[in-house]
Amino acid sequence: MINTIKRTIRERSLINKDAPAVLMVSGGSDSTALAYLMADLHQSGELGSLAVLHVNHMLRGDAADADQAFVEELCRMLGLPCFTCRIDVAQLAEATGGNVEAIGREQRYLAAHEALESLCRNAGAPVSEGRILTAHTQNDRVENFYMRSIKGTGPGGFRSMLYANGPIVRPLLDVSREVLRDYLHERAESGKPVCRDAEGFLWREDATNAHLDRFRAYVRARVVPSCERHNPRLLDTLTRTMNLIADEDDFLDSQAREVFSQQVELIDEPGPDTTVIAARLAPEFGAEHVVIKRRVARAVLQTFLGSEARIDAATIETVLSSFDESGAPRGGFVANIQGDLALSANKSGVLIEPMSRFRARRKRTE
Repeated sequence: MINTIKRTIRERSLINKDAPAVLMVSGGSDSTALAYLMADLHQSGELGSLAVLHVNHMLRGDAADADQAFVEELCRMLGLPCFTCRIDVAQLAEATGGNVEAIGREQRYLAAHEALESLCRNAGAPVSEGRILTAHTQNDRVENFYMRSIKGTGPGGFRSMLYANGPIVRPLLDVSREVLRDYLHERAESGKPVCRDAEGFLWREDATNAHLDRFRAYVRARVVPSCERHNPRLLDTLTRTMNLIADEDDFLDSQAREVFSQQVELIDEPGPDTTVIAARLAPEFGAEHVVIKRRVARAVLQTFLGSEARIDAATIETVLSSFDESGAPRGGFVANIQGDLALSANKSGVLIEPMSRFRARRKRTE
């Protein structure tokens, strides 16, 4: 297993061995294994400075506090710095009307980026070289594959998860949850130091994972086992399939980046800090192949909404519909899209900007 993980890290250039890395550890089996494995690689000189981040979402009362205590003890045992934070995700969801899982995910990654900045400062390393390591496995990737198959996704969505997305890397994507749990038991049986919770378990189990009203839990408990009865090597098979999809997705992305560089103008706000306040799609953009246009539109929207944002398919289609059948911008076309962004088209192209900026411009010209 460790050789598989090392190969994944090496072949996909996930981590510079001298770069600081923050491990996102919930206390579950996968992230607990990640902590042990990366600590061992650090001890052998194959990884740079490490720290652990644990986010307590305050959703499960005493159980959530016990998760935090377990991770803190794990860090003490491994001699790793531990960043912890408590975020009342339910309260945030109620206040904003958002989805609890989506808000929890957003808050985790915000905290991870803050922890990485702190770790890099202490290590005297550029933040751009630091990495955030998550414990996603083959199982997570396959579950995502089926979830997206059921709910619908674009072609790139079927690669399911990226090995690397900016500073966020997933070194365990080629191993299964079962293999990691076997590793934890073998580590304990071999006499190596392990952390146990108050009940003597080697990791913390989140009871909500068994609630089948949650979509992922349903896919995990019902869909994947059913498919595995037809193909016992389902995880390996789908991993290969998703990697083939990823190769083609990467090729199309490279073409989209070229079109982006030639036909998208990012407009910065004047001042010492570079802040994109608008983006203009050139008139020629409408003549590109629809596959490339969708990818470029997604990249432009992520400039405003963040690289982790999930862009609605309807939003992308609205951007494309701002060009007519001949590929020319639709003069006078205006739309309000995801993220309270405004689309407006004229002969100079299609402008994407915050709705507040669009309204201010319109007011000045009235």
